[in-house]
Amino acid sequence: MNVTTTATAPPERRASTIVMACVGVFVAYLPVTAVAVSLPAIQRALDTSTSQLSWVQDAFVLPMAALILTAGVFGDVHGRRKVFQAGLAFSAVGALVALCAQSIQVVWAGQALAGLGAAALLPTTLAMISHAVPDHRERGKFIGIWATALMASLALGSLLAGSILEHFAWRWIYLPSVAVALTALAVSVRVLPDSRAPGTRRLDWGGQLTAMLAITALVYGIIEGGATSFTDVKVMVALSTAAVSAVAFVMVERTSSSPMLDLTLFRSPAFTATTLIAMISFLGLIGFFFALSLYFGLVQNLTTLQGALRLVAISGVPLVLGAPVGQLMHRVSPRLLIPGGLLVTSGALLSLTSIGADTSYLSLTWRLALLGLGMALVVTPMTATAVSSVPFHQAGMAAAANNAFRQVGGALGPAVLGAILTTKAVNALPGHLTDAGLTPAAADRIASTADTDGLGAVAGLNLGADQGRVLGALSESFLDGLHLCLVIAAALSLLAAAVGAVLLRAPRHAAPPVAVAPRPEVQPQPHGV
Repeated sequence: MNVTTTATAPPERRASTIVMACVGVFVAYLPVTAVAVSLPAIQRALDTSTSQLSWVQDAFVLPMAALILTAGVFGDVHGRRKVFQAGLAFSAVGALVALCAQSIQVVWAGQALAGLGAAALLPTTLAMISHAVPDHRERGKFIGIWATALMASLALGSLLAGSILEHFAWRWIYLPSVAVALTALAVSVRVLPDSRAPGTRRLDWGGQLTAMLAITALVYGIIEGGATSFTDVKVMVALSTAAVSAVAFVMVERTSSSPMLDLTLFRSPAFTATTLIAMISFLGLIGFFFALSLYFGLVQNLTTLQGALRLVAISGVPLVLGAPVGQLMHRVSPRLLIPGGLLVTSGALLSLTSIGADTSYLSLTWRLALLGLGMALVVTPMTATAVSSVPFHQAGMAAAANNAFRQVGGALGPAVLGAILTTKAVNALPGHLTDAGLTPAAADRIASTADTDGLGAVAGLNLGADQGRVLGALSESFLDGLHLCLVIAAALSLLAAAVGAVLLRAPRHAAPPVAVAPRPEVQPQPHGV
């Protein structure tokens, strides 16, 4: 087998690697906003509770968070092209399963398979770029393009889903994911070169099992605790299991000869900062997106397309600014860009606490665009800093770890903020119903329905002459919960900004430099054989 180094690799090989990496992250994130804006339609069609609905997104995010690190190791050991192609295949199969779903449980299964595909794609695409562009100063530009592809998928996902739901059933929102993933898979067989990490790595099954158990138990406990009670036996068992598994994971990784996550990475203050920022900020942001999609459906009574057009304001700004921000990193330090972007994000979230049932398109859009600006200033520098803050041979592991912690935050977001929103809204509903003129008996009956079956069940009740007053009270109750979620999300962004302000000022490397041998790259074979 012929071997070349990146320095002597033809330019077209680097170009094809970067293009396929951008296509891969596009496929990974395409279902995120497509499903988010479709949640009200899914809830109506399948008659689900708010807790069941939150699992639609978490079924996607959980395997992504739990398996990203393992996927990164698979790529380092067995070749990133194989893992990349497996990710595309799982994404296509998962979308196909959800497309054929007739129950919420089958939707969960399809989402989980698609999440497994995303877990394979995210670390692999960043590791491919790191391998193709070894100069960290030049790499920032290409990570900016990668982030632009990510934001493009978020923008197009919501618009495609909105357009589809104008004419077809909700399940057809998954068709674009099937088509794009299969097309990318066919192209990658022809054009994508392979690469591996230098040295000898092997799979860390102990770390994988303990990490997966910790993440799954934690998110399950949070969701079920919000839906029932945190004193429920199964919730307490789940949270205890999560804590024990997290401790076991640390112990396993400290003693493993080939750890899935080398804990010495955290000796780098910059890596620690970006990891914590990714988890904290995405907990607030993804939780906010979940609440916002319900706001569009339950409060403003918008169609999916109308909601999608509003969400484009969030993803559209980072889409335009992704590459320029990558260039800006050459002039402005990430220690300024990242906390600054998080402050903008927090301000945007706080500005949204004034929205109501009759908030106009323009009044909402400028606030969402401001939120998009904050995200644009964070995502690219955060990712580039995480990869560049560790020795080169650990760049793939660093990328996988940053994505893993980001997805843990993303998985907890709908669970935590969804539980807070539901609890606050249900508790506020009786008072708003009484203020609207309903009798105490009627108010108690409606509040009981909301407590048992979710807020969406109230909107579906046939209440005759009281229908308008009940829906108005429901909107006010939901807004109470939404405003609380916005304050919490803004506080989380401020916390992440404080982490960045403190840790990003520290020296970049606490660990001694590591000598790295030249990186072998596997030549592509004809027809992908």
